[in-house]
Amino acid sequence: MSTQVIDRELERLEDLWTDGLGEAYRSYLEAVGHFEPVARQKLALAAALVEVGVRLQGLGGRAAPPPTLLMGDLCLARSSRLLADEAPQRVQVAFASAIEVMSSAAASGDAAPSAREMLLQALEAGR
Repeated sequence: MSTQVIDRELERLEDLWTDGLGEAYRSYLEAVGHFEPVARQKLALAAALVEVGVRLQGLGGRAAPPPTLLMGDLCLARSSRLLADEAPQRVQVAFASAIEVMSSAAASGDAAPSAREMLLQALEAGR
């Protein structure tokens, strides 16, 4: 992989961070205090990645352009890996359920609860 490609990918991540990923991460950090200290940052990042990934995919709206859709897919995939590594099974299931509700609402044209509210509830499944 060339240095230019790596630099471009790092710039995209930095753009995501400044375009809401960082704020979402900080918000979720406040909600993971009941988890083991080593898992807190990873779980907060997982939740933030889901929130941003769903937004990038444009659920319920116009189809996202291919690069944006791919970035959303990558956010969701990374989140899935973090959850598999760090979250109890009930939290993993709660995350999957939240994503399913958001996707279903978007497909049917119904309004879904906010992603952040649903993901905060999913993190509560770890109590």
